[in-house]
Amino acid sequence: MIFKQHLFFMLYSACGLVIKEAATKNKVKGGQVPITQNVTVVEGGTANMTCRVDYNDNTSLQWSNPAQQTLFFGDKKALRDNRIELVRASWKELTISIHEVTLSDEGLYTCSLFTMPVKTSKAYLTVLGVPEKPEITGFTKPAQEGDHVTLTCTTSGSKPAADIRWFRNDKEIQGMMEVNATGKSFTVRSTLEFLVDRSEDGVAYTCSVDHVALLSTPQQVTEVLEVHYAPRVEILHSLIFPQEGQYFKLECDSKGNPLPEPVIWTKDGGELPDVERMIVEGRELIITSLNQTDNGTYRCEASNSLGTDIAEYKLFVYDPNALAQHSPDHALIGGVVAVVVFITLCFIIVLGRYLARHKGTYLTNEAKGAEDAPDADTAIINAEGNHAHAEEKKEYFQEAARNVVHLKSENLGFANNYALREEYVKCINVLNVNHM
Repeated sequence: MIFKQHLFFMLYSACGLVIKEAATKNKVKGGQVPITQNVTVVEGGTANMTCRVDYNDNTSLQWSNPAQQTLFFGDKKALRDNRIELVRASWKELTISIHEVTLSDEGLYTCSLFTMPVKTSKAYLTVLGVPEKPEITGFTKPAQEGDHVTLTCTTSGSKPAADIRWFRNDKEIQGMMEVNATGKSFTVRSTLEFLVDRSEDGVAYTCSVDHVALLSTPQQVTEVLEVHYAPRVEILHSLIFPQEGQYFKLECDSKGNPLPEPVIWTKDGGELPDVERMIVEGRELIITSLNQTDNGTYRCEASNSLGTDIAEYKLFVYDPNALAQHSPDHALIGGVVAVVVFITLCFIIVLGRYLARHKGTYLTNEAKGAEDAPDADTAIINAEGNHAHAEEKKEYFQEAARNVVHLKSENLGFANNYALREEYVKCINVLNVNHM
């Protein structure tokens, strides 16, 4: 009995080992699949291509290029290319590296596991083309005011196509971009067109190239415009009321490119009369001590290769004694203004109270008799209590109307049109009725 139990246990263990071995073989067979990943590299860099297998029963791995040329079979190099090297080789991994990658290296690479049947995995190598440093063309220094200028920024060798941005000093502006394919890379151009004026002189135009291969540092090139233009002249003076005996300076502020030098000073169409007191220093005319003989018209003339411009200043030298005598008494003026303002305010207050007090009387008198009267004037004349003096009031009304109609424009005040004149006459009649 004991022998039978022992035999049964041995048979059971043997079956378990067989089943376990079969399961392991099935698992290994199912795990013999190569695994790869796509790789992206910048042109000129190094690409590492890795192929892994979770389970391998001593089967060889192989890497092939897009042209199906074998690069490495296990640890054996098959293609003579000094750029391609072995990094790691085992039954579970085959890793190779490609140095100094070019755009022609881009494509689909294959890792093969030589089982029955052969199993493969694909990995795509993407090569980013680095754009060349941009170049700005189309501008010949110097430009002249009024010229039509076209700036073109060009960059080649990018993949994918680069993006070009323009900046005028620090402000971004829009250009017209054009993309052309040249083999596996792209040539990108962007154009700016504008009319040149003097405000463009010294302005920096920057072309900036953005691309994924440049990371966060774009490539840039800058062109600073030089614009030539004719001069413009303005005379600046040091005193508002120049007086005898004072130091006086005139400055000829001339702007032009090329810079207009020297400037020419004249007085009343001729040379400066007193060179001892009238000193020219660069663009400045200095009169050390003014007197009445200095009165006149001073002219500054500036020229360059593109033109000439002039500016004039009329000098009148004041007598300091006369200027002091005729200077206004600001305290007196202030007092007069205050009195006028006070009187005006009082008048407005009195007028407002008066109109508010008699508004009801005016409306009542105008309403009485309005049913039978052809107009408001007759209604006022025919108002209650006024029949006895109707003719006298009618005469007075007509006379007042004539007086108002013939008022001058500066005395009309609020009666500056016909309707207001009528209202004014009505008010006169109402006042007359109240007094009677």
